[in-house]
Parts: sequence; C-alpha cells; structure tokens
Amino acid sequence: MGRRLLAMYYFGVVSLFPEMFDAVTKYGVTRRACEKELIKVEAFNPRDYTLDKFGNVDAKPFGGGPGMLMQYQPLHDAIKVAREHAPSGTKVVCLSPQGKQLDHSLVTKFHSWGSMILIAGRYEGIDERVLQTEVDLEVSIGDYVLSGGELPAMCIIDAVSRLVPGVLGNIQNAYEDTFAQGLLHFPQYTRPEEINGLKVPEVLVSGNHEKIRQWRLQQALGRTYERRPDLLEGRELDKLERKLLKAYKEEHGLN
Repeated sequence: MGRRLLAMYYFGVVSLFPEMFDAVTKYGVTRRACEKELIKVEAFNPRDYTLDKFGNVDAKPFGGGPGMLMQYQPLHDAIKVAREHAPSGTKVVCLSPQGKQLDHSLVTKFHSWGSMILIAGRYEGIDERVLQTEVDLEVSIGDYVLSGGELPAMCIIDAVSRLVPGVLGNIQNAYEDTFAQGLLHFPQYTRPEEINGLKVPEVLVSGNHEKIRQWRLQQALGRTYERRPDLLEGRELDKLERKLLKAYKEEHGLN
C-alpha cells in the first residue's frame, strides 16, 4: 500500500539522469504546480540500486549487436521503490519508440489515472523482461530517435499537469488548447493592431462575440484541413462546421 500523498497528481520517474527533471520542477507552470503541491515529481536512479560493485547498470545484449542494454535488476529494484512511494495501484509507463503514439486522448487517459511511474530508458534499450513483468504501457512521442526517455517523460508530465485543476490559472485554457477539441488552434493576435501593413482581422476588434467565435472555429477547421487533414477523418462535422469549412475552402481556393 503506497503512502498517502498531499500532491494531487503523482509522477514517479525512473531515470539515470534525475537532475534533468529540474526543468520540470524548477521552471514555469510545473514549478508552480509543485510548489502548490498540485503535482509531485519524484525521481529514482537505477544506479542507486545496482548490486554491481562498479555501479554498472548496463550490459551487452545476448546474441550480439551494437550498444548496451539496461539490465533487469537495477531497473526492477528502482521501480519497486517507486511503487512504494506512489499511491496503490499506480501504473508504469515506459518511454519507447515502439510504444503507442502520444496524443491528447492518451494524455487525458493518463490524467484520469491520478498517478503514474515513468521509465526513461537509455542506451539501446532495456531488458525485455522489465517490459514483460513491470510495464503496463509503452509510449512514444514520435517516429524519431532520442538519446533517452527523459525528454519524452517530461513531455508527458507537462501535458498531464496542464489538466490538473489549479495548475493553470483557468482550467478552461487546457480544454481550449490545440488538439483538446480535435482541431488545430486558430490564429491569434495582440497589440499593436497593425505591424508593417499587417492588420489584425477586423472581426476580432468588432466586439461581436458570436462572430468572433464563428471566425475562430472556421480558422481552426481550415487550418486543420490544410495542415492535419487526418484529424478531420474521424470527426463528424455539424451543419455550422460544414458551412464554415466550405466557406474557408472557397476563400482560399482549396478543393
């Protein structure tokens, strides 16, 4: 049974470089969330649990091949301690290029968990038996290679933290972000109203809130159609959305 935590959301991180997570705990929105005890980020270094007298946590893979693998024992023991610090039933996620692609729906699912333990791998990967016995889900943040899982883990911590009530000044901001509604964000402007001949769209300074709402929806639909049409494939547009998108395509000469 994990000990009761004051923090609203608990992140346990298993990493060889726990100091990297200072970027989360000491800066920006997540720093304030930590200070207000809305989230808690706690790191566990497998090197602290290795039984190797030299402190090694990696070894060559059986069958040969390039690089080294993180060994089972140090990872297993670090995860075990992380579980003891986390709320009971906390799930374990491993950052891996072979995992499920991270998107807003997955972030929302993570938020519903209330806590999670993240494994940030290094080298050429980790012993498969860790994945078989300790990991509930593997997650990737994209089809490219990074040196380790720390940056992806920080992406998850930041994204999930934004959904925790109180972390943002206005929780509505999180639900209006790009992807939260399944669309890219509409263009935004601030003072001055004109820069080098480029003016803020007239509708935004009209004071007509309904026209502004429709303009923003139209721009979001149009941008999504142009840049990420895949996001619209499974979306059933209502009558107004179809009308706005049609007008956008006609205005921009799109088929």
